[in-house]
Parts: sequence; structure tokens; C-alpha cells
Amino acid sequence: MRSRQTIEFVNKPRIIATGTIAGPKECAGVVGKYVDKALLDDKFGESTYEKAECKMLTFAISQTIENAALQEKDVDMLVSGDLLNQIISASFAARDFDVPFLGVYSACSTMSEGMAIAAAFINAGYAKRVVAATGSHFSSAERQYRYPLELGNTRPPQAQWTVTGAGGALIADTGSDIAITHATFGKVVDFGITDVNNMGAAMAPAARDTIIRHLKDTGRTPDDYDLIITGDLGALGSRILKDLTWEKGVDIQKNHVDCGEIIYNVIEKEFQGGSGAGCSAVVVNSYIFEQLKRRKLRRVLFAATGALLSTVSSGQGESIPCICHAVAIENV
Repeated sequence: MRSRQTIEFVNKPRIIATGTIAGPKECAGVVGKYVDKALLDDKFGESTYEKAECKMLTFAISQTIENAALQEKDVDMLVSGDLLNQIISASFAARDFDVPFLGVYSACSTMSEGMAIAAAFINAGYAKRVVAATGSHFSSAERQYRYPLELGNTRPPQAQWTVTGAGGALIADTGSDIAITHATFGKVVDFGITDVNNMGAAMAPAARDTIIRHLKDTGRTPDDYDLIITGDLGALGSRILKDLTWEKGVDIQKNHVDCGEIIYNVIEKEFQGGSGAGCSAVVVNSYIFEQLKRRKLRRVLFAATGALLSTVSSGQGESIPCICHAVAIENV
């Protein structure tokens, strides 16, 4: 089955391994015991936060390959991106690997987009093993999109906290019972939100659009999934999404959760929870992947969202266009 937005992968590309790393704040939560490396220093021994972000992404890619019991030469392609200008973390990380590189940008939805692209290459027979990876860092994102850290600006209650972390998944033509069976590529949706601190409200309409399109294209209902997991709407955005889908006659109340809600222990202390490309990359490739391996989860719809803004567009008064890409991950 193939619609305008949804592809069914008849060859069922498999996720054979993942690799994750996260900062001290992130590892204080539920993902701490599932990541491959828990940092004690969010600079990771580097002189700048940007260098630390690149080093984290490099680690996640290397660890993914190692966890698959493979070598660099066994990987056909690397699909990666990040939040920084010209995706410099991904591009700089890629120079350490003798692997063809496809740089992608989809803001916080980069992980699901990368997984969908990797699965498409494998399903079509153009590649046998592809690594999809992304990451983010609170301090590098904060000073790029908002304010210099030294200002110590007060964060409004609708704000989220950009996750310091990175994650990767090695997707192959065989080697695991965990498969990517469908991908739904989203459309850009803009509901006119201009508040750069309110990412959940800006991205929720895009999540609704893609999730409902996926269900229509596949003939499935929310009950067909153990979990419909978004990233990263945060607590407020998650509530908005549930209301928006309900308005369209789709009830996801029972099985929806957001990666931004999962990543930190106490949402009240972290405003609306986590955000950033690294948020869903860490949560899905550590905690969720482990639940799939243990068969505590049978079928998951991973719908990551991205806010496609820049400091220039925001400064010029533009609203925030958003996107959501979804992949269905199943035990087969």
C-alpha cells in the first residue's frame, strides 16, 4: 500500500540496534538506566557546548554500530541532522565516518524522518544497513534560538527544556524482530502561533494532521497501537493534541504519551517537559526500544514533530510552520 503520504514497507526493514547518550538532568529520569552512556558533565570534556553536542552525536552513531556487532565498513549510509545552523553537529560528526552521508533537517522530528528515509532505502533494496541519528544540547540550542545563557532569562510556564542527548538506530534488511512497517510523511502545518516559547501549541496541529492521515491511510485505529508517542510536544502540547484529535473524532487519550513528558522525572520542575531533536532520539532509542525488545510493547506509532523556525524568521514576526513525520514500529 502506498498513498500520497504513507508508505507500507512490504520488506519490513528491521531495527537491529540503537545507541544513546544523555546529560545529567536527563539521566535523572526514567531513561537514565536505559541509555548507553550517562554523562556527568554536560560539556562532555569539550571546551564548548557545540563541540559537546557533536561529540555526543558521534558517540551515538559509533555506539549504534557497535551494539549491532558491526563495523563502520558494514554501514551503507548515515542519515542525520540536528538543530544548529547548517546541521553542523551532524555534518562534523559525519566526517569521522567513512560512510555516505545524507544530511537532513526537520527540527525535533529529525529522528522519525531519518528512520523513515532509512527504511525507504532498505525496503527498496538500495541499501542493507543505514544508521539514522540525531541529537541536541540545551545550551547550544538555547543561545541559538532564544537568549545568551549569561542573561539568565526567566522561562515562561509554557516553555520546554531542550534535551542534552543523542540517539541513533541501525536499520537493516534483516536481523531483528522489530520492524518499521509504515512511514507517513507529514505536511507543513502553520496555525499562526508566534510565541517561540510555546512549541507544544505550535506543533500539536501538525501532529494531529499526520496521525489522522496515518490512521486513514492504513485503515487502523488508535486501539491498534499499544502506544502513540509524539516528540516533543511537552505536557501542554500533548493535552492540545488530544483535544485536536478528539475534535476530528479520533480518541488517543488512552495510549498517547509524549517523549517530552517521559524524559524528566517531574514535569512541574521542568515546565512543560523536554524538547529538542535529542529528546525523542534518546527516549525512543533507549526506553521504548527496550520495551519493544522485551515485548512489553507490540506496536508503536512514533510521530515526532518539528518547529521549522529560525531566529531570523521569528525576529521578522513570522509565525511558526511545523511538521510531523510518523513511523510504525512493530514486533513481527
